[in-house]
Amino acid sequence: MNPTALLFTVLTTAAAFAADKPATLSMTEARALVLRRHPRISAADLNWHAAGELVRQARSAYLPQVQALGGGVITSESDGGVNIDTSALQMPGVNDRASAGFSVSQLITDFGRTTHLTASSRLRAGAAEQNTHTTRAQILLETDAACLRILQARAVLEVAGQTVATRRVLRDNTASLQKNELKSSLDVSFAEVNLKDAELLLARSRNDLKSAQATLARLLLDPEGSEYVVSEPAQPSALPAKAEGLLRKAAAQRPELAGLRLELEAAQRFAQAEAALGRPRLSLQGSAGVIPYHDDNLGRNYAAAGVILSWPIFTGGMNSARRKEAELRAQAAGQTLKDEEARIAQDVQIAWLNASNALERLAITSDLRAQAGQSYALAEARYQAGSSGIVELSQAQLNLTAAEINQTTTRYEYLLHRAILDFQTGALAGAADQGRNAGK
Repeated sequence: MNPTALLFTVLTTAAAFAADKPATLSMTEARALVLRRHPRISAADLNWHAAGELVRQARSAYLPQVQALGGGVITSESDGGVNIDTSALQMPGVNDRASAGFSVSQLITDFGRTTHLTASSRLRAGAAEQNTHTTRAQILLETDAACLRILQARAVLEVAGQTVATRRVLRDNTASLQKNELKSSLDVSFAEVNLKDAELLLARSRNDLKSAQATLARLLLDPEGSEYVVSEPAQPSALPAKAEGLLRKAAAQRPELAGLRLELEAAQRFAQAEAALGRPRLSLQGSAGVIPYHDDNLGRNYAAAGVILSWPIFTGGMNSARRKEAELRAQAAGQTLKDEEARIAQDVQIAWLNASNALERLAITSDLRAQAGQSYALAEARYQAGSSGIVELSQAQLNLTAAEINQTTTRYEYLLHRAILDFQTGALAGAADQGRNAGK
């Protein structure tokens, strides 16, 4: 093989090995990646910026409105009939002419309607910003859950692998003793059943690990089949003894509540704007232009300016209906806020209870694992000494495996419940903002 081909083969093999090697990352790194990549976060940001454009739309009524005008008129010579009239310039009578110009309109006051509309749009843009915080927190919770499931599945997979190895050794030893007529075929059968049960646990654990990795790959927009080695997270702070402080924290920090408060205020300002529909509108209007082709009785240039006052007297009930609709929607927004406050308080209480229960179970499973280990050691010693049968040893093995899995599962359940509690109190939304700012 020539040197060039050898180098190409080495590089290809190294690239394939690197592609198959699982990516190592911490939960902090996974958070940073998902904040930059996830399309739902990008969509929320785009909707927020789109809501900001509504503020400009409402505020544009304060600025002069300028229009360019142009047109031409051709009249019929018979009976003064009109064949074509496309002029934008309003003039008494119809004469042959071509005109061009512009008009300017400047709002003087509409007695608060535009002010309320602008304020309402600005508040809705603020609510859209709070929605982006909520979306980031939701994505971070999904990411934390995926990372913790990977850690849990890998830990259970290690337990399953050790269990298979231990039970295979017992099966082989029992089979050897049975050949020497020191153990019965029933003992071999029990050992074989226990081994198959461990192999079944191993297969389930492998599938759980692949499923958790697929979930994280979807969140990070990585290729299908990506594998990850997630480092252990830092232990969370001590869990509060009561939930009252957490409830106050959620009321102050949850972006959903902040967004609904802004939506309520925006609805109230919009109702005020709709109430101003019956007020007069005062504006300054002017127009100027040139008529290069015109009747001899018309001048070449024109210009005019004036103050226009419009005041709706009767609209068939439309204005009052719009005002009533806006007021009812504002009242509905208030009730929605109250319902969300009650729901979040309930969610925080449940999340705290679940975390407290998981912490309590974590201590119990640790003691259970220690007791199961001692029982297995005694049962194994009795079995090796011939003073007990394989049924006792098999039961001790099953108890030990169940205790190890319970301890592992409960540990990561506690970490997941703490992540859920952080989400419910709004702390995860704050972490999302810090991660986003750090990534800029």
